[in-house]
Amino acid sequence: MRAIRHRRRSIPALAALAAAAVAAPVLLTATPAAAHPREGRLAKELVEEVTARGAYRHLARFQQIADANGGNRAAGTPGHAASAAYVHDTLKKAGYQVSYQDFDIHEAHTKTERTTVLGAGGRELATAAFTFTKSTPAGGLAAPLALARVDETPGCTADDYQPGAFTGKIALVKRGACTFVEKQRAAAAAGAVGVIVYNHSGTTPVRGGFSSPDEGIIPSAGITLADGEALTAAAARGEVSVRLDLDQEHLKKTTRNVIAETRGGRSDRVVSLGAHLDSVPEGPGINDNGSGSAGLLEVALKLADEGANKKGKGPANKVRFAWWSAEELGLLGSEHYVAQLSEKQKKDIALYLNFDMIASPNPVQFVYDGDDSDKTGAGAGPAGSAQIEALINGFLDKKGKPHEGSDFDGRSDYGPFIANGIPAGGTFTGAEGVKTAEQAGRYGGTAGAPYDPNYHGAGDNLKNLDLKVFDTNLDVIAHAVGTYAESLRSLGK
Repeated sequence: MRAIRHRRRSIPALAALAAAAVAAPVLLTATPAAAHPREGRLAKELVEEVTARGAYRHLARFQQIADANGGNRAAGTPGHAASAAYVHDTLKKAGYQVSYQDFDIHEAHTKTERTTVLGAGGRELATAAFTFTKSTPAGGLAAPLALARVDETPGCTADDYQPGAFTGKIALVKRGACTFVEKQRAAAAAGAVGVIVYNHSGTTPVRGGFSSPDEGIIPSAGITLADGEALTAAAARGEVSVRLDLDQEHLKKTTRNVIAETRGGRSDRVVSLGAHLDSVPEGPGINDNGSGSAGLLEVALKLADEGANKKGKGPANKVRFAWWSAEELGLLGSEHYVAQLSEKQKKDIALYLNFDMIASPNPVQFVYDGDDSDKTGAGAGPAGSAQIEALINGFLDKKGKPHEGSDFDGRSDYGPFIANGIPAGGTFTGAEGVKTAEQAGRYGGTAGAPYDPNYHGAGDNLKNLDLKVFDTNLDVIAHAVGTYAESLRSLGK
């Protein structure tokens, strides 16, 4: 799962989707398709056959690949290429129609990332250059700080920047509410020559970024909450100047998605599932997102064992699995895939299920909030998303597993599908968020600690897993695949 820097759906876009959902016929009243002879049986069989032990062998393979390739499986690296080949070849042997989808990406190499407070009592601050930031001039950029207003949407809109106060200065902005792209653009429009974003929690600098070098308008970096608050307090008493020194190189590379689909099933009723296969450069990415990748791979193999690719035995609907690349760089793989689809091909996708981080070591069982019943964040998904959430919640309820909603916040590969009106859902078990005492009471684990303390780090390895919650989420995938492969009646199709 990527850090928060993707473009969220705008309020107008959400309103348009909602209006479309209202204007469209109520799907649940549509005449349902006839039941498939195996409806219900396939889901039950897949749930019985899929196990965490079976999927663990794929995780072990991803770890071996990372160990042999500099400790990671990042997009555009040999580690990712080997991971993609493993998934591709395994599925081809199982009888799937498998293909690669190549596309170009950019890779950022940071040489210098430094913020220095100038003047008496000056000091150097822990700094993280934003991915695809514009570099400062040689020797750094020295300028006074100007404070963006801190409100519910800090530094997100023009009215957070006092007219004339930011010209030629470095904007200091608090993290939250909108993307780093939006903060940077607003600061640049106000005349700022650089932007520093300070964290809203924790003790580490903000690690943000943009989807490509083209989005880097002015030098941009992150600092810690404590340093941001200290600078804010000092600037309120008088002028504070800093030197921002960023040097980052951007290289063009090619990477690839892996797409596999059943040989049979209706191609105008595609059941689509995805997980990103790339890790961050800092680690092997076994939970993020080896777990989702391994889960899809194991379910796909069990589906093949059930005759999915044999003539006359396949499911009623075509099932398409995808392993995305460059999710960590900005959902680039899934965005590229959806952008290449014709309007008919988009309409042929009945739903999309996303599984990104499903074995977090201090987990909470999150289910994407398709109906916006939690009333937080981006709102409901396209029509059908509520029914997907209900299917998953109902399955977890029958298993006696607690669960709670998670906002469609744009951090994973459901984003491009939702933006094109395709109903979506799925699960995840938490990233850098902190487990509450109430959640610890429901799920166990440690309150006050991150769901994944090794998120985006070198410690995201085979030891960084909760195999019990992994097993639960494998069952969720199996149940959803088995259900939708044979029938879309719960979606009114």
